[in-house]
Amino acid sequence: MNLRFIRPSRRTQTSIKTLTGIALVCVLAACSAARDAEAPTAENLAAPLDEYLAQRGDICLAMFDWPIDLTEAEAGSGARHAVQFPVMEQLGLVHSTIVAVPKSAENPDGAVKRFELTDAGRKFYKPHQHAANGTEHANDLCVAHLKREQIVDVKVDAANAQHPLAVVSYTYQIDTAPWMQEAEAQRVFPMIARIANGAGGKLQMRQGFTRGDKGWVAQVGPV
Repeated sequence: MNLRFIRPSRRTQTSIKTLTGIALVCVLAACSAARDAEAPTAENLAAPLDEYLAQRGDICLAMFDWPIDLTEAEAGSGARHAVQFPVMEQLGLVHSTIVAVPKSAENPDGAVKRFELTDAGRKFYKPHQHAANGTEHANDLCVAHLKREQIVDVKVDAANAQHPLAVVSYTYQIDTAPWMQEAEAQRVFPMIARIANGAGGKLQMRQGFTRGDKGWVAQVGPV
């Protein structure tokens, strides 16, 4: 069998070069698009922020485990529970009973005031993973939920090139428990009231993200 190699025509060579060039441009464009999708921009971080707030955007009171006892010493010292629980009881969220306990130096009368959630209060007791003082808590009493309004700034710390850190500043909308509209509730929960009054662009929140193998991942904790 005789084999004959045919030299491509000049037009064919030109076509091949053109197709090769187009393929190279497409590869470069795809690489550029992939890099752009990983860039720490407001556009790229909006979806991870929304996902994080959907899962962990609740504002809670660090009232993890009920019932909660108020000792005589706590009541006399003006501890936060001593200030907040009476208002919560007036609002129908908790009810209290006097319970006998062993006497101690801090509790010479041998009694505590035990507060339990009412049916109305239990509506706001929900799953909310949180670690406090080395203890994991599954639930908390939550009084508001945040949603992103607008990302206003992104600051990047690229000290770790493999996993850079981005801190997002954003304005927010807030959905608060109806009873937080009461003046007495705002008085005993001033931080919640401040956050609620800062919605709509008056205040900004910050959230940290690190870039992992699957994109930007929110950090849990302060930034």
